[in-house]
Amino acid sequence: MKLTVNNEAVTTKATTVKGLLEEVLGDVPAGTAVAVDGNVVPKSQWDTHGLDEGARVDILTAVQGG
Repeated sequence: MKLTVNNEAVTTKATTVKGLLEEVLGDVPAGTAVAVDGNVVPKSQWDTHGLDEGARVDILTAVQGG
């Protein structure tokens, strides 16, 4: 399946947000947020939220610093 992840074209076998995160990030760091086609997907739905061909996925990770 072809997706756009953080503005880059990606081809993946993942069908859910969780699968994509594991494929792209490996271990998913705390503070990670995901939006699919502009809609935030709560972490509680990552296992079940499906991805469609051509979806735009934004993956954000909070960074601590000062």
